[in-house]
Amino acid sequence: MEKKNAVITGGARGLGRAGAERFLKSGEWKVTLFDVNEDMLANTARELGEKYGAENVSYYKVDVTSRESVNNAVKQVIETVGSVDALINNAGITRDAMLHKMEENDWDLVLDVNLKGAFLCTKAVAAHMKERKSGTIVNTSSVVGIYGNMGQSNYAASKFGIIGLTKTWAKEMGRDGIRVNAVAPGFTMTEMLETVPEKVLTGISDRTPLKRLGKPEDIANSYFFLANDESSFITGQVLSVDGGLVI
Repeated sequence: MEKKNAVITGGARGLGRAGAERFLKSGEWKVTLFDVNEDMLANTARELGEKYGAENVSYYKVDVTSRESVNNAVKQVIETVGSVDALINNAGITRDAMLHKMEENDWDLVLDVNLKGAFLCTKAVAAHMKERKSGTIVNTSSVVGIYGNMGQSNYAASKFGIIGLTKTWAKEMGRDGIRVNAVAPGFTMTEMLETVPEKVLTGISDRTPLKRLGKPEDIANSYFFLANDESSFITGQVLSVDGGLVI
């Protein structure tokens, strides 16, 4: 059986790397990783290639805030592997501060990476998917993008925006056989939480009905589900993967 091809942005580490491993583990997908950190990206691709076959893993240094960078990479992917069957818009950053202390540069950077990046990557693959009359897009939002969070005006705005894009694109592209959904992770143990004090993380765990923080694999499984045929009648939805934190 011919394998399908997934592009995962922010694929060098964290949720992106976990997502790549979940797709590769199935034996049904090849993955292409996009990330701006070339050294970490190459190392991740090498490690995954050693585990799942180098022929199944490729990578490109991509700045998702640059239309030229994104378009060039997507063009190369299509020319090299033949298709983009799934796009996982996973790339994201934080630059936290209370509103009165937040710098304009930090606002712009977070919106550019988290929101504009998803726009540029989806725009780059949309024509290809429309031509093929198939494709799945999974956008990474956050529980913060549903309920807000103190000290994260920029991050919350970007993740609220992701939900708006998801619902709009689902309406626009459904007629072309393209499904668009979002995942809203709760607090998940990735590098993004390394600077959060242990006391705060313990408090979050205690408030979560399942009494733990998320694991990258939890989010990776949701990416995989929404990209595959098991979710073929699901589009325009936001799947919260948060252990029940915001019930």
